[in-house]
Amino acid sequence: MAKAFASQGDMTEKKITFEEVGPGLWAFTAEGDPNSGVIIGDDSVMIIEAQATPRLANKVIEKVREVTDKPISHVVLTHYHAVRVLGASAFEAPQIIMSEKARSMVAERGQEDWDSEFQRFPRLFEGHESIPGLTWPTTTFNDRMSVYLSKRRVDIMQLGRAHTAGDAVIYVPDANVMFTGDIVEYHSACYCGDGHFHDWPGTLERIRAFDLDAIAPGRGDALVGSEMVDAAINSTRDFVRSTYRPAARVALRGGTLKEAWDAVRAECDPKFKDYAIYEHCLPFNVARAYDEALDIDTPRIWTAERDKKMWEALQG
Repeated sequence: MAKAFASQGDMTEKKITFEEVGPGLWAFTAEGDPNSGVIIGDDSVMIIEAQATPRLANKVIEKVREVTDKPISHVVLTHYHAVRVLGASAFEAPQIIMSEKARSMVAERGQEDWDSEFQRFPRLFEGHESIPGLTWPTTTFNDRMSVYLSKRRVDIMQLGRAHTAGDAVIYVPDANVMFTGDIVEYHSACYCGDGHFHDWPGTLERIRAFDLDAIAPGRGDALVGSEMVDAAINSTRDFVRSTYRPAARVALRGGTLKEAWDAVRAECDPKFKDYAIYEHCLPFNVARAYDEALDIDTPRIWTAERDKKMWEALQG
């Protein structure tokens, strides 16, 4: 490769924040690193997103123990990506929940995704030796399910394809707060390498229709208040569209991936260049947008070798 992926050189430890976004609801954020969520019920705790390794998951547990000593009963994983799921063992939760589609993606491409992300994100995989293997759910669902943490109801739903085909959101009705995973980001690039550009805007509008009081997004600061919620949905929608349209125009006239890369940069750099993980996401986003424009509906599996070949093609 002519040069390393942007994420390979990102070794700076990120500052952790832990913010209450509703009664007994907390967002664990870290300057654009993957977020986690915490839902405190009457007698137990639900964790949203497990981090990349047990070492990172323990940082979430430390924050949880600052606010409650209730046992962790559930871990909900919004999708299958390694940086979201491989730390699950640290929570020792009896129940691990994914959509049925997300589980199928673990079976289809979970190991390849782990290998790919491991070589691209060395900092996030520090302590990888403690990962026991792929994370498998104990419980799956289609469309929606509800979990009762005693009296507190938590709705886990699929509102449409976006970041992946198996995305789930977690909604707490008594607080009108949603944990969206990577469907919504805030001042962070969307990773679209396994995404569905045509579906994503509609999924965002279904989230908007809840008229939420707060969102804990996949990356970036917690979004408290309707103005921040709307701003994040709007910027995420703009990011997805601004990535897809220039890449699609190039693909549909028979242009090269490198030409699509240049076109997307021209559109996106002025608006998003300062977003977290922007440089890391861009090549994967362009490659997926190019494919989707050519009617490749199911994202091709990323492997460590495919990553390198794609990156080399974009350096010319």
